[in-house]
Amino acid sequence: MRIVSGLMFLQHGTQKVFSFPAPARGPFELMSQIGIGGVLELVGGVLLILGLFTRPVAFLMSGMMAVAYFQFHALSGGPFPLVNGGELAALYCWVFLYIVFAGPGSVAVDTVLKKK
Repeated sequence: MRIVSGLMFLQHGTQKVFSFPAPARGPFELMSQIGIGGVLELVGGVLLILGLFTRPVAFLMSGMMAVAYFQFHALSGGPFPLVNGGELAALYCWVFLYIVFAGPGSVAVDTVLKKK
């Protein structure tokens, strides 16, 4: 779950930063909320895939998705994710929160470093 969710999350970052694999919704501006979110998605996705700093990164990404849900979805379209288009943000929030408590798993850099 950690690797697949990291891969999916990474794509959101590459879209915002590099306009790949889909065009960005606007120009990339690093010092904007979308720009900072894109960098966090990019770096956080890579770290989650590797399983490096898994728990703190997953906690940060969970919080970022909670903010995204409430700021961009719930405020503009009401509290129901199906109606406001926030299903993905809500799901990422809970998946990342699960990873915080479940840990990185056996195939992770964190696990290898812990054994040494």
